[in-house]
Amino acid sequence: MKKKSILMLAALMLVLSAFLAACSSNKTGTKKEENNGKSGETTDKPQDGGTLVYALDSSFKGILNWSFYGDAVDDEILQLFDENLIRYDEKLKPQPNIASWKTTDNKVYDFEFKKGVKWHNGDELSVKDWEFALKVVADKDYEASRFENVRNIEGAQNYHDGKATEISGIKVIDDYHIQITFDKARVNNLENLWTYPMNRTEFKGIAVKDMEASEQVRTKPVGLGPFKVTKVVPGESIEMSRFDDYFNGKPHLDKIVVKVIDPSLSVGELKNGTLDMTKFHPSIIDEVKKLDNVNAITYPGLSYYYVGFRMGTWDGNQNVMNDKKYQNVKLREAMYYAINREEWVKAFFFGVGKPVNRPVPTNHWIAADNKDLEQFKYDPEKAKKLLDEAGYKDVDGDGFREDPQGKKFVVNFSHYATQNPTFESRAKALTQYWEEVGLKTKLTMTDANLYYDMLDKADKSLEVFFGGWSTGTDPDPTALWSSKAMWNYPRWVNAESDKLLDQALDMSVVGTDANKRKDIYGQWQKLFMKELPVLPIAEIEETMAVSKRVHGVTFDVSGYNRPNVWWIKQ
Repeated sequence: MKKKSILMLAALMLVLSAFLAACSSNKTGTKKEENNGKSGETTDKPQDGGTLVYALDSSFKGILNWSFYGDAVDDEILQLFDENLIRYDEKLKPQPNIASWKTTDNKVYDFEFKKGVKWHNGDELSVKDWEFALKVVADKDYEASRFENVRNIEGAQNYHDGKATEISGIKVIDDYHIQITFDKARVNNLENLWTYPMNRTEFKGIAVKDMEASEQVRTKPVGLGPFKVTKVVPGESIEMSRFDDYFNGKPHLDKIVVKVIDPSLSVGELKNGTLDMTKFHPSIIDEVKKLDNVNAITYPGLSYYYVGFRMGTWDGNQNVMNDKKYQNVKLREAMYYAINREEWVKAFFFGVGKPVNRPVPTNHWIAADNKDLEQFKYDPEKAKKLLDEAGYKDVDGDGFREDPQGKKFVVNFSHYATQNPTFESRAKALTQYWEEVGLKTKLTMTDANLYYDMLDKADKSLEVFFGGWSTGTDPDPTALWSSKAMWNYPRWVNAESDKLLDQALDMSVVGTDANKRKDIYGQWQKLFMKELPVLPIAEIEETMAVSKRVHGVTFDVSGYNRPNVWWIKQ
């Protein structure tokens, strides 16, 4: 077998990128602002008015409520019209937003809400709206993935199991004060807590099992943010208008229009001024940089990509590791050594990515040092040796290996599909690496909106799969990798992993000593990289294009600032 050069694929992708951006300028232009996380810096006084056009590069599911959403595209929309009770600063530390808090023991927290905060329907926000959301997420009929963020409240598990009619750890004092008691003191009880209220009026009379499909979630969402949703065309566009009663100050912009566009059109629309702001794939970063009327922004990310292995199923409450095909760790190691990640990242992430050797992005303070971890550098000969040792050998002489029982062995590899043409190319490149060491591989591209639903349900057809996580502000990996985590897509069950994750949060073990906590997380990362339930592949910086007519937008590792301060130079 002769492997096609992945760098040839990269060259083809560069040609494709140029084709996709055919409408853009070929002038070198002025060097754009990069890596400073700012756009449209000016000493001018902010002006009111105007419509900002924000583009998504793939169709949105349209699950427009924090308690039910499940993908990054819906998250982009939610950020514009709804609000978290707390915010995170550039060091990813929680700060008061709508709610402030006090605790003396990290077990009992007293929260106070700002008075006069309005929902888009005119209701005043009450702590009862938060209590309502917590009970929805803890309900036995709730099927989304946020119970991990409520489970640790005292009595939440009993409520979830139908053993109690109330959550004993939630005590409403009055409309502006609420006390939350957790089952035990943990370092990150606050950071892990679900802090997104739901409007009680809007959801009155709707059963929890029916909420996700309701118009209150799909087409008529009500939030607390600077803009309110006025029109939804499912999968295509969303219009938002200024919310004058926004608690952080009246927004400058009149409207925001969010629309889905083919990525091949984004550079042309940016150049023509019909698009103001969009995330973009690294494959077109050079074309975006050439535009005289646009700032190409890169800023630190909290995302990583991986290849996962289905090793079991989800029984509705926890993971069960009952699928044998990929439980041989030498097989997983071999598939890791077979991937030339340096080459692959260079080919498909165009200078904004780098290989990652752990399931924690480098920008999180708990990230283990590379010198303490196996690097799994590209070594196809070692991969072949590991496969031999594990009993995967070419028995029939066709150039591909059979399994230890002498049966045909095929790596059934799945990757999500969107309008982005680079995704299939990067997936095919991975299959080439595995075939080079003798593992016959079949690639299936699955629509992105279906893909993660299949992973949530542990669909048996997704045996080896490409995935990615934006890990959020709390670095604790429990919600992704504990034995009881629904988002633990490999369905990996490991008692030592669970023990270490628990210890890293246990006040009786680590107290408030960040170094002790980091050391335990370092041990956990070593264990993870020894077991390899997934193969961490790459981490990337975030990339955003912002028209130079848009001012007041800033970025840091926590994301962008609130849109109420954005404005357009008229």
